[in-house]
Amino acid sequence: MSSPETTTPDPLLRLECVSVEFAVPGRVPARVVDDVSISLQPGTVLALVGESGSGKSTLGRAVTGTIAENGRITSGTVTFAGRALNGLPEREYRAVRGREIGYIPQDALLGLNPLLPVGLQAGEPLRAHGLASKRERRERVVDLFAQVGLRDPGKIYDAYPHELSGGMCQRVLIAAAMSTRPRLLVADEPTTALDVTVQKTILDLLGELVESHDLAVLLVTHDLGIAAERADEIAVLKDGRLVRSGRTTEVVADPGDPYTTQLLRSSSLGFSGVEAASARAGRPAALAAADAPVAVKADGLSKTFRARRGRPPVTAVADASFEVRRGTTLGIVGESGSGKTTLVRLLAGLASPDAGQILVGGKPVVHHRRGVGQAALYRTVQMVYQDPFASLDPRATVRSILSEPLTGHKIGGRRERARRIGELLDLTGLPPTVADRYTAELSGGQRQRVAIARALAPAPEVLVLDEPVSALDVTVQRQILDLLRDLQDELSLTYLFISHDLGVIAELSDQLLVLRHGEIVERGTAIDVIANPQTDYVKTLLASIPGAAPHATAPAA
Repeated sequence: MSSPETTTPDPLLRLECVSVEFAVPGRVPARVVDDVSISLQPGTVLALVGESGSGKSTLGRAVTGTIAENGRITSGTVTFAGRALNGLPEREYRAVRGREIGYIPQDALLGLNPLLPVGLQAGEPLRAHGLASKRERRERVVDLFAQVGLRDPGKIYDAYPHELSGGMCQRVLIAAAMSTRPRLLVADEPTTALDVTVQKTILDLLGELVESHDLAVLLVTHDLGIAAERADEIAVLKDGRLVRSGRTTEVVADPGDPYTTQLLRSSSLGFSGVEAASARAGRPAALAAADAPVAVKADGLSKTFRARRGRPPVTAVADASFEVRRGTTLGIVGESGSGKTTLVRLLAGLASPDAGQILVGGKPVVHHRRGVGQAALYRTVQMVYQDPFASLDPRATVRSILSEPLTGHKIGGRRERARRIGELLDLTGLPPTVADRYTAELSGGQRQRVAIARALAPAPEVLVLDEPVSALDVTVQRQILDLLRDLQDELSLTYLFISHDLGVIAELSDQLLVLRHGEIVERGTAIDVIANPQTDYVKTLLASIPGAAPHATAPAA
């Protein structure tokens, strides 16, 4: 007797030959999604993977019907639960969006209205679709806040976004997206720029929702490591086209396409902190730097801030002492609230410690003292910030941006400055044509190279790198880390590298400090801290890196 034929159920979401174009004044329309076909079953996760500009976020918005006004689906169909969505009147689309299709935006703070309590915002989908009374909305939202792991959910309901951490705001958005019990959730980079431990918690939460609610998730991410760990299927986009797709195990085992292979090599899936730290420690430059003079020394630094509303003071840095030798990198690791930013401000002379002192090149750093000493400090110590788009003047050309520190420090005449700008562009791998462009015309990696070039303009001895790659795609992260390594070897620069990500910081650091609640909880060579973590906190940081195995032990001699 023959067995009955098995049939594959119809997918919840199907995109067939979808193309999306954006109108550009005076130019041919730009096609950002080109003939893409994907499908998604209930209770599964499909990861859309690609760099900035690959079209992954646009594809997500094609599903939610929120493409910008100058964009449109020019061909293909988007089908949800057997119903074609593209071409629906906006009123009918709104009946689906927010009720059956939930959406989690990339930036939690930008996704929330700063003027309204988060509880009201999380209940807005219920109100908009007429699914609950005011009292029922509050009860439902408080229950959801508890489900997504927010402590004291009744109190959180009345809190404003600025009173919550980034991870807490992201949980609020997940609760809002889940409030109507949708069948599909579009999550657009839901963990970008979050601490690795918070990232793991958010991804764990999404996984639990998939299992408990038979939820389908379209996960948009630039990190193939996250996709490999969390998705059932992967679709890789490049320049708007689908270059590789399939079951996650198949894609990881056999990337096939060169671009997918590059993403895999650059992603956190390939993290091996011990190997990275070992290679770093074996460099001739690192070995020679062991006898180099001390470039930066901190002795007993402490900083406390007063809190509002009668709350106790917050100790941001507590009795921190360390030193960094010239030509080496000190990695400073910790989650949000660990004291990293305060320590950076103390090192740069932007804030004064309550106790202790900092020496740069043997000279004390004095907060806000004007004159020759302060100008000399700002020439000796330069900073590279997390977000190059925010740290660079969008109204100035690259030439003007690079010229500013030269004129500010009275370095050279017009001809010497023009020559120096050319040197800086060449040093950071930027073409000369970039000089007369604005930052909005550059990619994220190019903008960060401009930020590094600006920091190098006055020929500093010390660079403070504050999360310099956390806002960049993984392949661009690799390029910037390689650039920083080459610059250090060529110019004998001293780095203080601040990050929440041990996977990234292992690439560049000779020594590590791990901060928690303002205190140094571990310190030592990068290989010692990563291979033999002494505290549960560091073990948790290591275990939270996507694709990383539990912390390794040091290899036998």
